[in-house]
Amino acid sequence: MALILIADDSPTEVFILKKILEKHKHQVIVAEDGQKAIALTHSKRPNLIVMDVIMPNLNGFQTTRNLSKDPSTSNIPIVIVSYKDQASDKLWGLRQGAKGYLGKPITEALLMAEVNKLLGLAA
Repeated sequence: MALILIADDSPTEVFILKKILEKHKHQVIVAEDGQKAIALTHSKRPNLIVMDVIMPNLNGFQTTRNLSKDPSTSNIPIVIVSYKDQASDKLWGLRQGAKGYLGKPITEALLMAEVNKLLGLAA
């Protein structure tokens, strides 16, 4: 299916997200912070990025802005999945270039609906 980058510094969240995505036959790579996410995006060219907001070094908003403004990575859809899920957080995330914004804790149905939509796959 697709190569998906999870950018999240929580081993528990990575485990949950990875388990869901792999169950649906996606290949997963992981970055623990924004700087690693940018480096991995350039080297591995994922089809989609699942981005946390609260991470060390570069946060998810900064990382999303960096990737969405870079012509070489701007076509890679980013969905932010975060505990920061106030309306203002969502608006800010979308303004940084994210194509979707989901609150944690995430459900498999919500995550896969968003992933499939952004990848252009039938649900």
